[in-house]
Amino acid sequence: MPTRKIAVTVDEVTVREIDRLVAAGRYPNRSRAVSSALREALKQQKRTRLAVECEKLDAGEEQALAEESVGTDEWPAY
Repeated sequence: MPTRKIAVTVDEVTVREIDRLVAAGRYPNRSRAVSSALREALKQQKRTRLAVECEKLDAGEEQALAEESVGTDEWPAY
């Protein structure tokens, strides 16, 4: 996958943690460590977004819609 260079400003504590991970061999460099963290954060956000949207559903309304056409061969009019 093609990559692009961006500038990111982070606090000193975070830089030290990234450097610790690089020194321990978890990542080859800072760039890979930050990129990996961003990918994981974006994956988590997508999973969370689905859960948030599901919470907006009204269980009673969804059940009523599901049962509306049970036992019939026709689709309900919307």
